[in-house]
Amino acid sequence: MAGRDEIDARILRVLRDDGRISNADLAAKVGLSPSACLRRLRLLESNGTIRGYTAVIEADEREHHMVVLTQITLERQTEESLNRFEAAVRRCPEVRDCYLMTGLSDYLMRIEVSDAGDYERLHKEVLSRLPGVARIQSSFAIRTVVGRG
Repeated sequence: MAGRDEIDARILRVLRDDGRISNADLAAKVGLSPSACLRRLRLLESNGTIRGYTAVIEADEREHHMVVLTQITLERQTEESLNRFEAAVRRCPEVRDCYLMTGLSDYLMRIEVSDAGDYERLHKEVLSRLPGVARIQSSFAIRTVVGRG
């Protein structure tokens, strides 16, 4: 967002590392009074720079979540085709992130499933039926090297 300065950037860096930090501790780390820090934080929230807060949860060892990076190419890249695809993919809870891309594919998705069989089901029953899909290319993650949520 336009209008951010170095103090806002410091606030955002601290929050990326610890979204649960108290306002008093955040203010101390960025060199502001607590009231000034809270005003800036509320402004960053109201202008959409901060869209929300979330918990990054370690997968239970029994769950064995598998991460699949999937590239989707659509038959057409019209606004209507993109909108239909995006509306449908938002309804798929296994899709954790979806990005409109440049390059050879139109979308890159990070999908979480329990195992390869679960992904096969998702591929057959959901991904291949998404509106306008021409090609699906998937890669399975071996392990997370950096995961910042």
